[in-house]
Amino acid sequence: MSELGEAQAVASLAALAQETRLRLFKRLLQAEPVGLTPGELAAEFGLAGATLSFHLKELSAAGLVSAARQGRHIQYRVNMAGMNGLMDYLTAQCCGGQPCGVACEPICSATGP
Repeated sequence: MSELGEAQAVASLAALAQETRLRLFKRLLQAEPVGLTPGELAAEFGLAGATLSFHLKELSAAGLVSAARQGRHIQYRVNMAGMNGLMDYLTAQCCGGQPCGVACEPICSATGP
């Protein structure tokens, strides 16, 4: 996987910085690995087709969501590589450049919340 650059990180964060898109992304994440159709998402969120399409297009352009045709339907899923790339980008300098986790805990605890 290629390393995520600053411009792509900004695009991903901007896409998630909108309430409806954040909710859609979280719902698609819950539906992994199967995903959801636009019809399922529209019914669940009470969104008109054009509005839903706009939000899914923004998430897709940001590299966070992908769509695949399955028979007569389109299935939307989280682009796990895109999400993980964003997380890696955000945590790359965590804990003084050391891998996060147990090694980070004492450092973070020593400096307070």
